[in-house]
Amino acid sequence: MKRILIVNGPNLNLLGRREPEIYGYTNCETIISQLRERFPDLTIDYFQSNHEGELIDRLQQVGYDAGTGIVLNAGAYTHTSLALADCIAAIEVPVIEVHISNVHAREEIRHRSLISPVATGIIVGLGTDVYRLGVEALTRL
Repeated sequence: MKRILIVNGPNLNLLGRREPEIYGYTNCETIISQLRERFPDLTIDYFQSNHEGELIDRLQQVGYDAGTGIVLNAGAYTHTSLALADCIAAIEVPVIEVHISNVHAREEIRHRSLISPVATGIIVGLGTDVYRLGVEALTRL
């Protein structure tokens, strides 16, 4: 991998402020800055949207670029978006699904992911380290 796209779904623009007891105190800007420092040989891009169609459009834009990998935290769309799952199944680049919290220890609706069956891998419950671990996983593919 030479290029990594970090994609965050709905409400993840509020990291650091939203329910810090679940999601921690680190904001998106800090996470991306730390990733760029830790992986200077990679181009790390970032995209966040609260809109399902915008997420799909962005995934499709990079979904056929050799040397690219995607770390995706789809937020609540993980559990509801067949359209997002279909998009991931259609693109060629590897997608690592990540979740900051342990979704399996939360409400029952969060136990099922429509994305997991089409993702290359899944990392959950390790706080914002899931982004670093997702990038590391992509560099090893």
